Amino acid sequence: MTLLHLIPRNPNTYANNPLDRVSHLRADLGWLADRLRDPNSRIVPFWRLHPFILAAPQPQTMAEVGWLRPGAIELGTEETTVLLGLDRDGAAYFAHDISGWSDPERQGPLAGLGSFEELRGITSRIDAGDAAILAQGKAMIDWHARHRFCANCGAATALQDAGYRRLCDGCGTEHFPRTDPVVIMLAVRGDKALLGRQPRFPPRMYSALAGFVEPGESIEEAVAREVHEEAGIQVGAVRYHSTQPWPFPSSLMIGCIAEAESEEITVDDNELEEARWFEREQLREAVEGRGGRRLLLPPPLAIAHQLIRWWCLED
Repeated sequence: MTLLHLIPRNPNTYANNPLDRVSHLRADLGWLADRLRDPNSRIVPFWRLHPFILAAPQPQTMAEVGWLRPGAIELGTEETTVLLGLDRDGAAYFAHDISGWSDPERQGPLAGLGSFEELRGITSRIDAGDAAILAQGKAMIDWHARHRFCANCGAATALQDAGYRRLCDGCGTEHFPRTDPVVIMLAVRGDKALLGRQPRFPPRMYSALAGFVEPGESIEEAVAREVHEEAGIQVGAVRYHSTQPWPFPSSLMIGCIAEAESEEITVDDNELEEARWFEREQLREAVEGRGGRRLLLPPPLAIAHQLIRWWCLED
């Protein structure tokens, strides 16, 4: 058993990744080469950031990730291959970018075997552990696609450490995968919680407020600043709830409960279309699917849903 199996289960989608990331083995080129030849290893192709999903036997049934054995497709030397980790049996898992292929669903060795699906659209139909692994793979491949050239001197960079570092061929600068911290918070006051809606939301949908953490800013400071900027509400104590990897493209959502110290709302029109206080019972009805469609909340896929569910059902 590794330390990964001792961590309490996270309630959020894309968390609870079952793989051991084995960072101490990433620089071992011989070991990596062996794993890429090992028939027990598994490789998932990504095409334009969409993972390969096997054709389902029947519509609306659970789908399976298109894990391939080494040799099923040729791993081009100019294509990105990233080590994702080892499972409990020691099998290695990789993500491989085939975005340069013209039409892999209809041409080549994968034709007719499945399709390349947008991750959010397929998440509810695949195993939760596989969803977490694919989120890792998507974020890594997206980062590599964005960092082929050095931000310091403009020269080409080369993949290192099984995909977890790029090295500039010109000035030697090292580049590492980035994760952007985002606070997402449910501001509460007594039996009321503050939700907002953006113009792009479906009618009657409201969600928790959120925003990026700025340089030199603590999580608590970011929560207080964002709530005040977006809704004009003063915040006091901030409680951590949970985090969610969000690979669209590379965020870590940091879920918090914030104790509001004021109630009068002043909406920032650049951020929100509207913000409102909702009674706990209103949110409980929406979470449980009661009360028709008077109030819509984000789907369970989103950490905002889990924050609201926890506050109105468990807190």
